[in-house]
Amino acid sequence: MSEFLSDRNMSWAHGDDVSDPELVVEAAGRVCYMSFGDKQYRKTTQEYISNILHQGHDSVLEHASFTILVDGLTRALSHQLVRHRIGFAYSQLSQQYHDESDAEFAQPSGLDENPELKEQWLQWCAATRSMHDSLRNANLKGSAFVHLNAKEQQRHSRSMARSVLPNATCTTIMITGNARAWRHLISVRGDIAGDIEMREYCISIYQLLLSVSPSLFSGFEISEDALGRYVRVNSQ
Repeated sequence: MSEFLSDRNMSWAHGDDVSDPELVVEAAGRVCYMSFGDKQYRKTTQEYISNILHQGHDSVLEHASFTILVDGLTRALSHQLVRHRIGFAYSQLSQQYHDESDAEFAQPSGLDENPELKEQWLQWCAATRSMHDSLRNANLKGSAFVHLNAKEQQRHSRSMARSVLPNATCTTIMITGNARAWRHLISVRGDIAGDIEMREYCISIYQLLLSVSPSLFSGFEISEDALGRYVRVNSQ
């Protein structure tokens, strides 16, 4: 960028208290109008990005990407997240290649208020683990699968075992998304009333992204209702 500006006898004044993603977005926007040097009307990065968001010129936000390693979310939530394809890339823990014998199950919200149901759920978890281990250690002798080599037999046994793993199974996923995609996810998923795990996820993502690039993730607010906290687009 410095070489580009120098070749054209232009300059770009910006502060040192902004993140690289914020500078990338500002640079992309300024290139569209060559608003450098004496054409640099809005002087600070914060002012420039705020105006971009206000005007709805979100395309330049796609130049800034953030990669987040998310651990402990449920497979149910991950199935919802991967529907958001535009602007995102996902790499998730495989239940076929990873031994899930010690997999954890996340208790859904609301069970603590109903001890009887919670006890049934815990019993179901124990039965599910037992069935998973039985399938995982199944003897394949006498079947067509006996002809598989050791690696493929292991793959098949884990495939059988994962068939009983529930949506409550915890997983790990690496997610890369551009700033525009992350903002869209937070805005459409952050305040869904009946999806507590999604609300908690969006709050965590929002707080993390806000801490590293506050200018790119302004315009949201965390509120609270009877079900707990949620994040939404700032109404002001």
